[in-house]
Amino acid sequence: MNYSFLDFLTLIGAIGLFLYGMKVMSEGLQKVAGDRMRNILSAMTRNRFMGVLTGTLITAIIQSSSASTVMVVSFVNAGLMSLVQSIGVIMGANVGTTMTSWIITLFGVKVDISAFIMPMIAVSIPLMFSNKSSHKSLSEFILGFALLFMGLGLISDNVPELSPEQLEFLAGYSSMGFVSVLLFVAVGLIVTMIIQSSSATFAIVMVMALKGWVPFEMACAMVLGSNIGTTITPILASLGANITAKKAATVHFLFNFFGSIWAVILFYPFCSLVVWITEMFGQGNPAQAMASFGTLNAYEVAVSFGLSIFHTVFNIINLSVMIWFPSLFVKICDMIIRSSHKEEEEFQLKFISRGLLHASELNIMQAQRETVVYAERVKRMIGMAQELVHTKNGTEEFNKLYTRIEKYEEISDRMEIEIANYLNKVMDGRLSYEGKLRVSSILNIVSEIESIADSCFNVAKALVRKEEAHAHFTENIYKNIDTMFKYVEEAMSNMILVLKDVENVRDADIMRSHNKEREINNYRNLLRTENIESINQKEYNYQSGIFYMDIVCEAEKVGDYIINVVESVEQLTQAVDGGNVELSVNHE
Repeated sequence: MNYSFLDFLTLIGAIGLFLYGMKVMSEGLQKVAGDRMRNILSAMTRNRFMGVLTGTLITAIIQSSSASTVMVVSFVNAGLMSLVQSIGVIMGANVGTTMTSWIITLFGVKVDISAFIMPMIAVSIPLMFSNKSSHKSLSEFILGFALLFMGLGLISDNVPELSPEQLEFLAGYSSMGFVSVLLFVAVGLIVTMIIQSSSATFAIVMVMALKGWVPFEMACAMVLGSNIGTTITPILASLGANITAKKAATVHFLFNFFGSIWAVILFYPFCSLVVWITEMFGQGNPAQAMASFGTLNAYEVAVSFGLSIFHTVFNIINLSVMIWFPSLFVKICDMIIRSSHKEEEEFQLKFISRGLLHASELNIMQAQRETVVYAERVKRMIGMAQELVHTKNGTEEFNKLYTRIEKYEEISDRMEIEIANYLNKVMDGRLSYEGKLRVSSILNIVSEIESIADSCFNVAKALVRKEEAHAHFTENIYKNIDTMFKYVEEAMSNMILVLKDVENVRDADIMRSHNKEREINNYRNLLRTENIESINQKEYNYQSGIFYMDIVCEAEKVGDYIINVVESVEQLTQAVDGGNVELSVNHE
């Protein structure tokens, strides 16, 4: 058979179609169960066994251990989970990823799924044009499922048909005993690192075994290597994260690496166990030659089941042993990764790292949590601005505090840009209607929070101008400014309370925010009137009154920005519940 370069490109395209189908199916599932998935992640427990269950469930749903472990790295980076807590989830993800191999085995071999591909696409197309976002998401899931198996079929059809003579070089590599095992483990590792999907590697390995390219044992060795290779994605994602997140990615690598060591040492006895289990289920001996089977289909079923059983039993045994030693993994990570710049991590984004998840719907939750961190950081500026009002101008203490406020304002600008850029990347992925509303709301909220930081810095600049003009405040002015800042700080605290649980906003918290905003506005109006009377009564000069009102008005603006945030959350809740609302609010 002549195998041309065009045939090779066709094979590469088939692999690409398989990966694309898996991506579309995964994203469709995320949209269908996005809120449920967020609730599961929010309810992660400190119990390591529940962590294992959570990791298994999430990975089985999104069909990607890489995506779920990258997500765990992000949570550890955020401080939402400790390193020890993350270990159970990471271990569970390795078990959850075996679901993909069983889908391929059960539907790709035992049943001739090719007969259902076009009908599945036919069913998905009308749903795609539905007005309901849930129907569109279901359409993506069905379409992705069809494309996945279409790609699998094309991979099988487009691998070159090799004669026994041409296969002699592979036979030579597979008969070198333990060296062959190490060689094929390395091949599986490298292939998975390149395509960053152990599921795609499993599909390729299965086709190679079914074609008779490699014996069953060497196919198992490649599957073993793919378990190590899949750790590359979380490692890449952790490059922009903090030290603890890097350790979480390292735990994933160590878990798979140590597991592969025992599997390699006991490789042949382990393969014999897998063969025995496969035969016990009545599927035949996958390690026998193709000629010993009555039909080609019987051989395909035995090999595919054998590989899936190998993959599953390996991960279950690995989990059963490693789950008892989380503290050992932590100690090893502490020895491997040492922090030399702890202070630099203070101003890093907590929930968002440079490694973007493949799961766009899940990314939104990361951004929501980052927004809370952003708001809490900006809230500190309100206290700093109030303290600066009472600090004597021109002193070293005043200059240090002014510089600190200025630094916080610069950090605020950077955080706004980084969160917005992150959300823009999320928008490039496939999002449900609710997901798009959520992103629009967060973008609006982030902009308002940045405006709060600007107003706090404006207060600091007004105080500098006051000193340059040699203006003075009376004790009554200081008292009134403190009262205004008290109201603003209370409103800010309630806003953060609303942001912390946007999924379940309480009406009482929303009402409290509106009442506090009216209180701030009324107090601003009262101070304006009193200011004019005080100037007329010569209690202080007109210039002092100007700087006084500048500070009061900036504080009142903060109240407006706060209520804008709260109303964005309120409107988002209404929109997700069924309304179609514009997410932009302005208060004068």
